[in-house]
Amino acid sequence: MSLLRSRHYQEILRRLYHGQTCVEKYDLLVIGGGIVGAASAREILQRHPNLKVALAEKENAFAQHQSGHNSGVIHAGIYYKPGTLKAKLCVEGLKMSYNYFDQRGIPYKKCGKLIVATDESQLKSLNDLYDRGIANGVPDLQMVERDKIQEIEPYCQGVKALWSPHTGIVDWQYVTECYVQDFINFGGTTFTNFNVVKIDESPDNSEYPISVYSRSMKRILTKYVLTCGGLHSDKLAEMTGGSKSPRIVPFRGEYLLLCPEKRYMVRGNIYPVPDPRLPFLGNFPLFKYLLKIKFLPEFLSNDLSNGQ
Repeated sequence: MSLLRSRHYQEILRRLYHGQTCVEKYDLLVIGGGIVGAASAREILQRHPNLKVALAEKENAFAQHQSGHNSGVIHAGIYYKPGTLKAKLCVEGLKMSYNYFDQRGIPYKKCGKLIVATDESQLKSLNDLYDRGIANGVPDLQMVERDKIQEIEPYCQGVKALWSPHTGIVDWQYVTECYVQDFINFGGTTFTNFNVVKIDESPDNSEYPISVYSRSMKRILTKYVLTCGGLHSDKLAEMTGGSKSPRIVPFRGEYLLLCPEKRYMVRGNIYPVPDPRLPFLGNFPLFKYLLKIKFLPEFLSNDLSNGQ
């Protein structure tokens, strides 16, 4: 019965979509309007201005998921293993991000970050982080003593700390919106409320061999598709013929706001020394832009199928 239903559903879709008189056609369709999709679409069109490129997002605005719900930190590249692509991109991305913010007039705060050892047992891990950061080329990374900790963060207690003065904060949702505006200015087309339900071949159009269908009965023909679906990337990959495995297992971060009368106690980002036994746990205050101080006490495994 499920196979018959599937065939019946596909036939309904075929009749609905192929009956449309107006079908959009593009050289490239980028699916996903978070920061990765927006940045990718922007960069591709900037490098190849003759292409006809579209950016499709399932929500009614861009950066509504991870790109608009995060700590807002501009990381310097301390944690990643030296020699890896992640380490290289993080260090280079720090400089490129600040350059872009300055060019576009995007507000940010270079408030720095302390990674604090609260007792002697954490010093080896702190030293390992310092060596890793130096190997990665993190700019102006310093190991500081108790008196320097107090100078940087008067209400912070610790025996030693790493000080990364170029770590900062920014509103990444606003950055994403700027990327989208750049993309439009370069000649790109955007679609919101375009929830992709099917990606299929277009046997009747060899020039635009891919058909992308939305839940709102829109159809786009394209030569190429780039999927940037965040937590929904596995579903999009399956639509393009990929395997059902591996599946994304999302984690939900829980934030607490520090009460306004206590915000003077924190100037910048304060992190604990990572505990390898609890890789998803942390308890650190940080500035969100507009001086909202947040604590991130933990990450929780979350099945998005329950709608939360």
